[in-house]
Amino acid sequence: MAVASDSILARSLITERATKFGYKNEAFGAKVVPCGAIGNGGKVKGMVRVEVKASVQIGGLEEVKKAKGELIFDVVSEGELREKGFLGMRKTKLVCTIGPACCSLEDLEKLALGGMNVARLNMCHNTRDWHRDVIKKIKRLNEEKGFCVSVMIDTEGSQIHVLDHGAPSTVKVEEGSIWLFTAQKFEGSRPFTVQASYEGFSEGIEVGDVLVIDGGMASFEVIEKVGNDLHCQCIDSGLFLPRAKFSFWRDGKLVARNSELPTLSKKDWADIEFGVTEGVDFIALSFVNDADSVGQLKNYLYMRSSRSTRVLAKVESLESLQKLEEIVKASDGIMVARGDLGVEIPYEQIPTVQEEITHICRELNKPVIVASQLLESMVEYPTPTRAEVADVSEVVRQYADALMLSGESAIGPYGQKALSVLQMASSRMELWSQEENRRSILHQRQLGVSLPDRIAEQICNCAVEIANNLGVDAIFVYTKHGQMASLLSRNRPYPPIFAFTTDNGTRMALNLQWGVIPLLVDLSDDMEANISRTIDLIRTKGMLKTGDTVLVVSDLAPTHINSTAYQSVQVKTVV
Repeated sequence: MAVASDSILARSLITERATKFGYKNEAFGAKVVPCGAIGNGGKVKGMVRVEVKASVQIGGLEEVKKAKGELIFDVVSEGELREKGFLGMRKTKLVCTIGPACCSLEDLEKLALGGMNVARLNMCHNTRDWHRDVIKKIKRLNEEKGFCVSVMIDTEGSQIHVLDHGAPSTVKVEEGSIWLFTAQKFEGSRPFTVQASYEGFSEGIEVGDVLVIDGGMASFEVIEKVGNDLHCQCIDSGLFLPRAKFSFWRDGKLVARNSELPTLSKKDWADIEFGVTEGVDFIALSFVNDADSVGQLKNYLYMRSSRSTRVLAKVESLESLQKLEEIVKASDGIMVARGDLGVEIPYEQIPTVQEEITHICRELNKPVIVASQLLESMVEYPTPTRAEVADVSEVVRQYADALMLSGESAIGPYGQKALSVLQMASSRMELWSQEENRRSILHQRQLGVSLPDRIAEQICNCAVEIANNLGVDAIFVYTKHGQMASLLSRNRPYPPIFAFTTDNGTRMALNLQWGVIPLLVDLSDDMEANISRTIDLIRTKGMLKTGDTVLVVSDLAPTHINSTAYQSVQVKTVV
């Protein structure tokens, strides 16, 4: 099998990168020495030579050894490619919260087959043994069945606004019913009695205040206060989920709470240590109010683990909106927790705030998950409302990286159906809006500071424009840490992005990036050999044919100090 090179559009000679990005005047951690320039007509008159700063060990060697030279392809993406072709592949990623309704090996496999890219474990619920068992099952499915499902844990946070009615599932609250809200600890459930997670939950609360469940699922008026206990009458009937969030309102304004509590509690640190030990891929940090807590956790993870665990900040408070950009810059990604956010800001502001967060994340090249109440009716019913489908489609149209199911999959009996609704709605909207999106090019904010980083950024911007204009079938990117794959995703190209990496941590992290299909494969310093070999491996699987064209991008650094590799863009035609 031969591969013809149609054009080499740009090349920059780079050698080894250091262990982290972000160094000024460095290309992926290596110091730059200019020795040429691009001349008229885009022809390369010289190259950017990169002085070796440090050598690093290629991560994921165990996985590469297991691969034995084979290409590790997610079976779901492979099946989708065979069925729909390159341009028909779904690009929006899907996150499912795992709970009692879907924690068996059989149910997890069905969710993986249905398109689950990331499994979320909410540390508010269940025991660590339960979470450990779920993580083992997911890793077993990845290893034995060929899935590529990443694992995320979601910290509880220093929250004082959690209520539990003790029942294992949703309870219906009737208007006019009287309920006792107490911090008294007891096992099981009691009629019309709700247990608060924080002893001082009623401090500063007055008779006449309104207690709102999960941003409006049900509402109560405080009619009597006895000690720390509150007697409340339901004024808006609705659904009451286990361990529901709550807030207090007075004269139409939110009653300020828990402002002095730290972002990370002692339990959170224990849960984080558990996650590191179990090798999770993402940690979602709850109740982030500034960038400091994100930086604190990232520093801890860097010192604690050799594995690259990504930190996602949850935007769910008024304070987080006020410091949004600094939080986005500090984090590895954002989760828009619309349920909790809707408690703190007027609900009519949620659509515009969601769009603003999504846009800022894309500008700053950070993946964004839109979560909470996407298909809330499917917690109880087998079909969604048409308004919910429209909401999901709007999130996809805004180019969010991922959609997330919460109670729909964790406790609802129709979790697999809910996942299929996300899958179908996102796929349809991606195809339908492709022509519209030709006219909505992102006005890119420059991210790179050093010349090599700016070169990489411009290469990816131009590469996507070229891929779209030429109508190539796919984009191939060869990457160690996933930076160029992420920059390509930021531009939301029409063809899918196949990211080849030797590092399994990078592979699992890219699972959250829009349009990226991460593949684990052994790579050498010879880029032409890597390209020919990977194209050959995919063609052997019957997924590439003669005449298909792929645009190739690389940021792969060599494994040996004296070796060189090229940062380049090429268009290859399979012949």
